[in-house]
Amino acid sequence: MRILNEIRFDNLRGDLFGGVTAAVVALPMALAFGVASGAGPEAGLYGAVLIGLFAALFGGTPTLISEPTGPMTVVFTAVIASLIAANPEQGMAMAFTVVMLTGLFQMAFGAMKLGRYVTMMPFTVISGFMSGIGLILVILQLPGLLGQAAPGGGVIGTLQALPGMLGSIDPLELMLGVLTLAILFLMPTRLKRILPPQLLALVVGTLIAVLWLSDQDIRRIGEISGGLPTLHLPVFTPAQWQIILIDALVLALLGSVDALLTSVIAGSLTRKPVDSDKELFGQGTGNLVSGLFGGLPGAGATMGTVVNIQAGGRSALSGLVRAAVLAIVVIWASGLTANIPLAVLAGIAVKVGIDIIDWHFLSRVHRVSLKGAMITYGVIGMTVLVDLITAVAIGLFVANVLTIRRLADVQEESVCVLPARRKRDEGQCADLSREERSLIAQGRGRLKILHLSGPLVFGAAAAINRQGPKLEGAQAVVIDLGRVPHLGVTTAVAVESAVRDALAQGAQVYMAGAHGQPRERLEHLGLGAAMPEGRWIADRETALTLALSELPDCGRGTPQPAVG
Repeated sequence: MRILNEIRFDNLRGDLFGGVTAAVVALPMALAFGVASGAGPEAGLYGAVLIGLFAALFGGTPTLISEPTGPMTVVFTAVIASLIAANPEQGMAMAFTVVMLTGLFQMAFGAMKLGRYVTMMPFTVISGFMSGIGLILVILQLPGLLGQAAPGGGVIGTLQALPGMLGSIDPLELMLGVLTLAILFLMPTRLKRILPPQLLALVVGTLIAVLWLSDQDIRRIGEISGGLPTLHLPVFTPAQWQIILIDALVLALLGSVDALLTSVIAGSLTRKPVDSDKELFGQGTGNLVSGLFGGLPGAGATMGTVVNIQAGGRSALSGLVRAAVLAIVVIWASGLTANIPLAVLAGIAVKVGIDIIDWHFLSRVHRVSLKGAMITYGVIGMTVLVDLITAVAIGLFVANVLTIRRLADVQEESVCVLPARRKRDEGQCADLSREERSLIAQGRGRLKILHLSGPLVFGAAAAINRQGPKLEGAQAVVIDLGRVPHLGVTTAVAVESAVRDALAQGAQVYMAGAHGQPRERLEHLGLGAAMPEGRWIADRETALTLALSELPDCGRGTPQPAVG
């Protein structure tokens, strides 16, 4: 297995230009996310450099650009607030410990090869969760946009304080925020290909603040500490250990989903395969190092990745170039950020939040499925007003229950008893041959088939149990498993119960067509000892023939069964 990512030098010009362009896009976003999180702009810059560097070195997607993202920033903001409230002195240090643990969890996901499973979540839940995060980001930036300090208390505290903030708006800061949003929304597409709108908004807003508002009392970033970041060793208390682990797991899952979904986009744009497990290891390495040096957590960023590819990036060299450019800014040019107005960064963050909201799906979900719409909007509401973990947990639970119910309804059509009460139902249940129909008819209701088909998981167990009354009175029962390639544990227990109930009522039971995994599972449940080898028949017609010959008053001679 290759340790490093794909780093090539045959596309030097494209990778250099892609990396520089991605760095230009990343700079205002990193500053905005650092300020939005409460960890400071330098934390955003450190995260952009370190996550981008190590994910590019050790990841599995050559063109993926990794950095602090909106969803990760929203979750990390809540982590910082809760830990500082519980421990004002060590809260920030414990928050960076959460980032380190996030990286370790992601590395473990990659080592356990869970990459293919991380994104297997219902889209209704993913869309609702991401849209809720987008709303949170917008709401939390409203004070900065209005020229006010954050009131604290998260979303609820901001909404409660909003009427008071509307009565004391700072017109200059509001003007800067609105100007920023106007540039981001109205900049022509042709110009966006040449100059990133976030950078233009940052430069224009800063120039206005320096040239015309230098004597005005508007809030600015101020000088950030340049040079190399300092090491942050893990800090935690026994009382907060469980909370730290849960927060890290949430960040790890969110970051993994975010990164792997972006990896899929990068792979489709470049038509290159993606090593999802290796990508998780690279993302984990980046977050671990970022936490060690006081940086924000991050993931694969869709905007930076697409910009990198469109600018010509084709290997991980572009990600390394991007990290190097940002490192130069951090080490030698940090003083240039002193005059950046906070309202401009708030406007950039608001635009990110608006873009995170899944408007395209939300406009159609009610037409696709009312139940899906209820799940999506329910997850949005709980994400914004309750908390992220509860939203995802309840959303997954409800979505899976509805899926299981639908699966059970579908699989119920693959479970039936023959002869059916209505002749027309027999053709819908099983494709019986003329000879098989004749054999069943000769049994005159004493010979019945429990027909199963398709891969059967636990949703089919209830359907099998409901067939029990239809088997009553039968003297011979054929369990038809010829078209069952897989038998889930719960369904296997239901089949075992049907067999034992029939045996308890004095019926002879024949297993037809059971082979491979279904037969092994039933034998492991004890049916191998309950039923003699001669009752495991290779095909349905032979089983019917044998069962009919052993019925009282139906002697046809005893054929030699084809034992499975």
